[in-house]
Amino acid sequence: MPSYAAPVRDTKFILDQVLEIGRYANLPGFEAATPDTIDAVLEEGGRFVSEVIAPTNQPGDQEGCTRHPDGSVTTPASYKDAYRQFVEGGWATLAQPVDVGGQGLPHVLAMAFQEYLNSANMAFAMYPGLTTGAIAAITAAGSDEQVARYVPPMVEGRWTGTMNLTEPQCGTDLGMIRTRAEPAADGSYRLTGTKIFISSGEHDLAENIVHLVLAKTPGAPDSVKGISLFIVPKFLVDGDGSPGARNGVTCGSIEHKMGIHGNSTCVMNYDDAVGYMVGEENKGLAGMFVMMNAARLGVGLQGLGIGEVAYQNAAAYAKDRRQGRALTGPAEPAARADPIIVHPDVRRMLMEGRAYNEGLRALILWVALLGDLSAKAPDEAERLEADDLVGLLTPVIKAYATDKGFLVANLAQQVLGGHGYVREWGLEQFVRDARIAQIYEGTNGVQAMDLVGRKLASHGGRALQSFLGIVAREVGEARAAGGEAAEVAERLGKALAELQAATLWLMANAMRDPNQAGAGAYPYMEVMGIVSVGLMWLRMSVAAQRVAAEGGEDAFLRAKLITARFFAERMMPDAAALRAKIEGGAEAIMALPAEAF
Repeated sequence: MPSYAAPVRDTKFILDQVLEIGRYANLPGFEAATPDTIDAVLEEGGRFVSEVIAPTNQPGDQEGCTRHPDGSVTTPASYKDAYRQFVEGGWATLAQPVDVGGQGLPHVLAMAFQEYLNSANMAFAMYPGLTTGAIAAITAAGSDEQVARYVPPMVEGRWTGTMNLTEPQCGTDLGMIRTRAEPAADGSYRLTGTKIFISSGEHDLAENIVHLVLAKTPGAPDSVKGISLFIVPKFLVDGDGSPGARNGVTCGSIEHKMGIHGNSTCVMNYDDAVGYMVGEENKGLAGMFVMMNAARLGVGLQGLGIGEVAYQNAAAYAKDRRQGRALTGPAEPAARADPIIVHPDVRRMLMEGRAYNEGLRALILWVALLGDLSAKAPDEAERLEADDLVGLLTPVIKAYATDKGFLVANLAQQVLGGHGYVREWGLEQFVRDARIAQIYEGTNGVQAMDLVGRKLASHGGRALQSFLGIVAREVGEARAAGGEAAEVAERLGKALAELQAATLWLMANAMRDPNQAGAGAYPYMEVMGIVSVGLMWLRMSVAAQRVAAEGGEDAFLRAKLITARFFAERMMPDAAALRAKIEGGAEAIMALPAEAF
């Protein structure tokens, strides 16, 4: 069975030395995030997921979920007690507001814990993860009465939440949904229709499930401008706030999936189900996008979580498995063979996993911190810039982090060779589980088009200019300061120049032919990923260099500087090739007639 240990020291290094979270102690929520509190959350959270959640992962994958004739669903046997401990430990409440039962801590700290939870068991983590997004949507778009009725039990973890968008005939094109919502005399609605691919749609972990459902009211425009958002609880809520009568929503079937078997991905049937409109009629997408954007960051975190646990198990195997001799001569002459970690190609795979994981961890935590600052920073300009950067980098994190999470899982499986292909070692499950993250919450191609088609031009390119300015400034500062970080800065400066040139090419050509934007969107997203993660490696190398100079030199900091150099030398040069792909244009992509495929 695979093992997992939360990377607590690395998280602390990012929070303390890279993001310098202590600078924000005067902001709401941050005043409670004292160094002792942060240490306690990370240490105890890491211990909890390693000891309680991780042991449920492989058995849960093999057992899966079971739908019964009455439409109810049973989760894997180990999940119920693990979820009970999760709720009793208060892990669902970390960053939720105090007035609805939360602890009011910064979201950046909750994201750090969520990474650990995803590594321990991604399928399990989806139950509370989707609930967090549903809470955000109801809080942002719901009425005071809806917030008071549904949010506190969801924060506590007694109830969970879902998002219901996709239907058999539509996924990304939500204007095609057919689920109908008929108004009733009491001000509620009656929903009828079918939703598919609904994660956590039906299960036995919580007392109630609060479904957020997109539907169309009578006479609504037959497009995305005619979509409304509804709360549809599994059990109607009585006057005292307790679950009452069963509502007309049931699980029709469970999808038979490649991975995440422990999560109940359901076909949900709405048969005259009672629902309550959230926000204004025909403006439901705005509320749902609150949940979708939170989910996209969460899915990027899934990519990191799987990459981390896969890397850990591959590294442990490589230090133990003996095959062949080092190319420079026996590393351990007394043994019949050397550990495979002596081989450069095994080191290549492990270093790629390490470089992506640690870089993406820093990037996701930075964007989570920006999310906190967008709401809590005292200066309006700082709030605006933080919000701009979150919007710009969300599709990058969703796409780039899940691509690299899947890549790292594959590399880790390759390190184990034949043992990686069999079930008992757990690597094949990591590969299967990681694959969905590139697909759901908007495929990675859709994320790339969102980045190029919407985010770059938003507010006259304000977010992009802010990001480019940050990278250029920090590259210049590191170059001037010298040391090992200056070498990372030099290569990041070159990658930044490729990004800037690619941006100018798209600006000059996409207006003339929109297919140029479509053809270049994915490699452009990848260049953005390289520069974004490269910025994090620059920051980490600067921080490691500073701490070492202050007398803190140790193996951890030395490893940071070496891994930063590896990313700079091996990953950043890819930006040039990706720019060439972008400037290759759309002609060859679009030239063949459809019948030729």
